[in-house]
Amino acid sequence: MIYRPGRHPMLPTDPRIRYYTEDHISALLEEVVERGREFGLIFPSIGTDRTMDGRVLVRFNTAPASTLLNLLTLLLDAERRASCDT
Repeated sequence: MIYRPGRHPMLPTDPRIRYYTEDHISALLEEVVERGREFGLIFPSIGTDRTMDGRVLVRFNTAPASTLLNLLTLLLDAERRASCDT
């Protein structure tokens, strides 16, 4: 992972997470599955799990939605780097 000054992973306790509904998270999960396929990442049982303390959990070991958002950011960064290299 390339370090970018001023850019930090989203924490599970970030208050912005509360604005994501289950529908938002489901759409983001679909995007992660689609973009991850390009890099050989397969998530056979990915989905939403339950809401805990106002935050939607995703089903890859009941990770918080921040993990999903951070993974999506990494995939988008990797796509940008790959397109710049060609």
